[in-house]
Amino acid sequence: MRFSFVTLFPSLIEGYFEDSILKKAKERGLLAFDFVNPRDFTTDKHRKVDDTAAGGGAGMVMMAQPLNDALCHIKARSPHARIIFPTPVGKPFRQTDAKRLAKEAHLVFVSGRYEGIDERVIELWADELFSIGDYILTGGELPSLVMADAVSRLVPGVLGNAQSLETESFESHLLEAPSFTRPKSFHNLSIPSEYLKGNHSKINALKKRLALAKTKYFRPDRYLKTNQRENDEKSIY
Repeated sequence: MRFSFVTLFPSLIEGYFEDSILKKAKERGLLAFDFVNPRDFTTDKHRKVDDTAAGGGAGMVMMAQPLNDALCHIKARSPHARIIFPTPVGKPFRQTDAKRLAKEAHLVFVSGRYEGIDERVIELWADELFSIGDYILTGGELPSLVMADAVSRLVPGVLGNAQSLETESFESHLLEAPSFTRPKSFHNLSIPSEYLKGNHSKINALKKRLALAKTKYFRPDRYLKTNQRENDEKSIY
C-alpha cells in the first residue's frame, strides 16, 4: 500500500516511518511512503505558496495553484489514488474508516497550513474529509500521520500477530480489556487470579466483563450503544 503526503514540511512526517513496525513493513515492501511539496509546483520565482485571504481576515491562506498542480502530478501517475483532506469540518475519523481505507492501494493526505487551504482545491480534489477531534492544530501533518498509522497497521502482514487486531479497542464496539504482565504483584496490586489459571474460556469471559466495565466508566456513550445493539439482536430472536 502506498501513502503520499502533500505537505510543505515533509520532515515533520518522514521520521515516523524510520522505526519500529512501520519501518519493518516498509523494508518488506508492504508499505511505501512518498512526499510531494507544493512549493515545488509554484510559478512564482520566490516559490510563494500562500497569500492574503480574499475578503480580509487574519492570517494567510494556501494558494490554489501550487496545491492543484501537485495533485495533478500525483493523479497523472496514480489515477486511482484516493485524496484525503484533514480538516476540522470533516467527519470524525473512526476505526471503521481505517478498516475501509486499508483496502485502498494508494492514499494521498493533503496537509493544510496557515489559515487553511483555498476551498476550491478541496472542492476539485477531495474524495474524503476527516477530522481527528474538535481542536485546532498548526497544520494537517499530525492528523495525516494519525490516519496513516491507523490504516497502515490494518494492511495484511504489517502486524506480526494479526490476531491482536481482533481484541483491540473499538473492534467489538468496546474498549479493550486491561492487560498485565509479570510480576504477579506490583506495588501491592495483583493480576486478576483468573488470568493465571490457564482456563481460556473463563479468561475470555472475565475479559469481556472487564471490557464492559472499562467502557462503561471511560466511554459511557459507547457502552450505551453496545447495550442497545445487544438488545436489538435479542429482539430479532
